[in-house]
Amino acid sequence: MSTVRRTASAAGHRDRVPAPRRAIKAALPTLTDRAYDALEEMIVTLQLAPGSAASEAELSQWLGIGRTPIREALQRLSREKLVQILPRRGVIVSDINVKSQLRLLEVRREIDRLVSRSAARRATSAERSRFDALAAAFEDAARTNDDRAFMRTDHEFNELCVQASRNEFAAAAMRLMHPLSRRFWYVHYKQAADMPEAAKLHAAIARSIAAGDEDAAAAATDALLDNIEAFTRGTVGADT
Repeated sequence: MSTVRRTASAAGHRDRVPAPRRAIKAALPTLTDRAYDALEEMIVTLQLAPGSAASEAELSQWLGIGRTPIREALQRLSREKLVQILPRRGVIVSDINVKSQLRLLEVRREIDRLVSRSAARRATSAERSRFDALAAAFEDAARTNDDRAFMRTDHEFNELCVQASRNEFAAAAMRLMHPLSRRFWYVHYKQAADMPEAAKLHAAIARSIAAGDEDAAAAATDALLDNIEAFTRGTVGADT
């Protein structure tokens, strides 16, 4: 199967598999981790476009990673609703739906608030230091208007929030929602969103968690979700 629509930069993606997130993984990432990180970024940044199709063999060849790790990564992406797996036919990258995104945000607001409060309460000293560093990275992305840097920092920030919250149930829900949200944002932000403002709002959450201030973390999370909801509605003027 060879019907994938990719940007020119995706052809060289093998050399750009995202680096290990050493601050939030105790051990080196597995091949499945590497495959997931690479494929998730390709989908979120539209190098694998909505509705496009691919086979395990194609993805394995592009990334230089064996088919078993690719298959395991695709299973996770399927659970996150970023791809649909077609037995013996490959995978289809899921389409984007504004009304579904708004329903997702209803749930995400509650989960994100819980996770940010829990992380502010339970983060270790090392995690708090990393949250400070991520806040600085968000602020750098805001200054330079670097959307790729913002997306990668956001990915690590979400994973660190999950880890620091010490709540496996909230973590599972959060991991289902955030990739879909990042992709939706990336598709529409140039028309309807202010990336530097979004980066600053993320930085405020990171700094509140680093400081151990649960109330400030929750308030900063609400401010971010207000911004995301307004952006989402602004993409089409949705009326729900």
